[in-house]
Amino acid sequence: MNSENIYVSLDIGTSSIKVVIGEMAGTSLNVIGVGESTSHGIKKGSIVDIDETVRSIQDAVGQAERMVGLSIKSVIVGVSGNHIQLQHCHGIVAVSNENHEIGNVDIARVIDAAQVMSIPPEREIIDVIPEQFIVDGLDEISDPRGMIGVRLEMEGTLITGSKTILHNLLRCVERAGLEISDVCLQPLALGAVALSKDEKNLGVALVDIGGGATSVAVFEQGSLLSTFELPIGGNHITKDISIIRRIPTEEAEQLKIKHGAAYVGVASDEDTFSASQIGSSKKQMFNQEDLAEIIEARMGEIFDIVMDELQRIGVYDLPGGFVLTGGVTAMPGVLELAVQKLAANVRIAVPDYIGVREPQYTACIGLIQFAYHNVKIQGKEVAAAIAPERYDAEPKQRKQKKINEDHEDHENHEGMTTKVKRWFNLFFD
Repeated sequence: MNSENIYVSLDIGTSSIKVVIGEMAGTSLNVIGVGESTSHGIKKGSIVDIDETVRSIQDAVGQAERMVGLSIKSVIVGVSGNHIQLQHCHGIVAVSNENHEIGNVDIARVIDAAQVMSIPPEREIIDVIPEQFIVDGLDEISDPRGMIGVRLEMEGTLITGSKTILHNLLRCVERAGLEISDVCLQPLALGAVALSKDEKNLGVALVDIGGGATSVAVFEQGSLLSTFELPIGGNHITKDISIIRRIPTEEAEQLKIKHGAAYVGVASDEDTFSASQIGSSKKQMFNQEDLAEIIEARMGEIFDIVMDELQRIGVYDLPGGFVLTGGVTAMPGVLELAVQKLAANVRIAVPDYIGVREPQYTACIGLIQFAYHNVKIQGKEVAAAIAPERYDAEPKQRKQKKINEDHEDHENHEGMTTKVKRWFNLFFD
């Protein structure tokens, strides 16, 4: 196992936090470790409690570490939300090499030149995504390394985000004892795995339905055109079931996962089950159709809001249709309801990797693939994802405390030995 080719992605979601350890072998990815924990301290995609979020991150990381027996050192973090803004950028530099061969230094310089623009003080640059390079007027070049030229230009997208939101997110990761090797825009990372080149060129909407939020990214002519986030997701379905049927929230979540269907047409009236009732010791009986009626109403509303928002930003025609992903899309009937509501071609994107063949892991796989590809284009160096030593099952805080105690014991032992030696010297003098 080559540690240089190992990448670790961290997906901080409202309902769960997921960690995936992947080894890149050329362009193919091998998943070697997965960790997941229930998310605490996050509501509607935003951090509301740093300490709770830190503990949730540590739980997920600990699971992944135990699976592979390695200590995770740094992670690729995904960011999304309505605070994200996209701007067109353009940079131009003279090729520095004497023989006019374009290298990594020139790529880095032209990307830096593209970032020289006025940005409000409350915003921070997350990334620059090159769309094409131009060498002496010749355009549509994806990687100009090794080419001969005098003038190098780059056209791309500058991604900025709210400094406050970004710093709070990164503070949580750092307080969990991890370094940040790269920060990626999550809709772009999702697009790297969930969408084909043809879909991106034709025009497609990628809809990621999570627990607390639904993010939508529109791609056209191969590039990200727009992205936005809606504060509605799977947790709202759980609340609906809990309120309408008067069921405890945790039990409503389990019923949704085990028996939920997003479309009444695929639900069965023979699938019956019992549930607790708030304020009563009696159990209530109902079937999958009863549950599907509640879920379909909320899922239909999510698709309606997505369509309204797309029309609001001026997107009316999507030849590539819609691609759905995220944990909620694993529910039976989502595809049938989406086709009916969106009136377009719809498919569900599921990562095809052993151990993570579920829509909820699409973001983690995308973060690794996108970061690997982006780093290769930009010629950047990424911090090692794993520590050279083997993983110790003891938590980091407890381990550090033990080191300090051992150090104190050593000092105390050394002090006693010195005292005894000094006493013997005095005795024999």
